[in-house]
Amino acid sequence: MTAVQWPNLFIVGAVKSGTTSLYAYLKQHPDIFFPEMKEPHFFTKPTPSEAQKHLITFVGDEASYLRLYERAEGRRLRGDASPSYLWSAQAATDIAAVSPRAHIIIILRDPIERAYAHYLMDYSEGVIDRPFLEALERDWCRPDKGWGVSQLYVELGLYTEPIRRYRALFGHERVLILLLEDLKRDAQAVLARIAHFLEIPAEPMTSIDTGKVHNSYKEPKGSWARRLAGHPVSRFLGERVMPRRLGEYIWNRWMQREAPKPPIDPRAAAFLQNIYTPEILALEAELGRPLAELRRSWVHTTSPAAPRGPLLSASPQAVYAGQGARPVLGSNRHVPS
Repeated sequence: MTAVQWPNLFIVGAVKSGTTSLYAYLKQHPDIFFPEMKEPHFFTKPTPSEAQKHLITFVGDEASYLRLYERAEGRRLRGDASPSYLWSAQAATDIAAVSPRAHIIIILRDPIERAYAHYLMDYSEGVIDRPFLEALERDWCRPDKGWGVSQLYVELGLYTEPIRRYRALFGHERVLILLLEDLKRDAQAVLARIAHFLEIPAEPMTSIDTGKVHNSYKEPKGSWARRLAGHPVSRFLGERVMPRRLGEYIWNRWMQREAPKPPIDPRAAAFLQNIYTPEILALEAELGRPLAELRRSWVHTTSPAAPRGPLLSASPQAVYAGQGARPVLGSNRHVPS
């Protein structure tokens, strides 16, 4: 019996930036295998808090992780699409230790839009009840950080250091940087670029249906749906007992509905823009290209030079005081909290 091999293709993030769509598209290529479990988070080694233990699904031991790839059947590429790997320095190092020739795909999004999409997901699933600005400030200032411990709303949009880390470990030629806006605008062109990067035939990519939007915003059908989604028993049933596809079908079909995305609290947007301005300047220098796509939602002002000190030097309370606004899902307004 042939030993199961480690994955050699990793979609490492960013969270809420199109990783689900890339996973859905690439798993249709005959040279690529992805397991049904999109996000095993094995290399992040999560140690979730008691409050979030029921919300975090991951594979913790090597034997169980490698069993995910038993059906790869000799395909050239075996993939893992865990978005925690971009944030986790341990994950990058441990991936390099077992799969030093792996291909790394990173897809990025305007970090303000990313943080808000992350928050709306948490709100819809009953993970958090606070207004966005308050949730940002509390999460940023809490002393305990980690995957499955805090939400990392700000940290998951700090792209420069993780990209430098992966490039240092794997080499620039084995790390592909993509933008969500490009995927939205011309998915087939992005898939052709990925095929060239992976050195696999591009022709099978042309038959992939890229019209379906994966993991897009929907609102819960009511407070009952939020309570049920965040309850430990329903989480256990949906993620551990019933087939994964059935759980996703029930959530998407019976507990959510299409709705316009509520607008972001402008104070939260300004709070984030203050943090991310030097970050995007640093990322542009690292990649050697302008990144207007990552400022899509910003209120444009004259950009200052990137500071030499820490990016997160001030407390959020020192930047913006006051309470946020709670989104009324499915409307275009906010109500005071």
